[in-house]
Amino acid sequence: MTAPGTPPTPPPGTYEIDQAASEIRFATRALFGLLPVGGTFGIGRGRITVADPVEESAVDVVVDAGSFASGNRPRDEHVRSADYLDVARHPEIGFRSGRLERHGENATLHGELTVCGVTRPLSVALGRVVREGGRMTASGTATVDRYAFGITKAKGMTGRHLTITLDVVAHG
Repeated sequence: MTAPGTPPTPPPGTYEIDQAASEIRFATRALFGLLPVGGTFGIGRGRITVADPVEESAVDVVVDAGSFASGNRPRDEHVRSADYLDVARHPEIGFRSGRLERHGENATLHGELTVCGVTRPLSVALGRVVREGGRMTASGTATVDRYAFGITKAKGMTGRHLTITLDVVAHG
């Protein structure tokens, strides 16, 4: 039974992330913060393991770095180049959680993000988590500092921080 004031937890088990139904969106600013830039990444594969106790749950996701899409072909090609994501050498972006921290009605997933071969801590603030039948949906947000991963080209012209929004569907 869930204590009052805490979010409901899906039953323990392993859930495979549905790449086609899940979405990773990003938002940043360009040209010295004047222009908003947004787009998406595609999930290559992933798994959510809900544990008992829930704080020991785990998430392991691989994102296709080449799936970067902002709706501007020249920009997308440039971001995929060695100046930014270097997808020829680093075709995948990975996230692996270490622990889940619950605080009242909120939860934070703590883990490590690997971009361009550099691994740094990342915390994902979880939004809703809903289970209907064998399907789980979850949302979350995180902020990524591209400089922390050695991606420092075009300072001022390209935003340093990206806000990441996740909408994940997984099947158990």
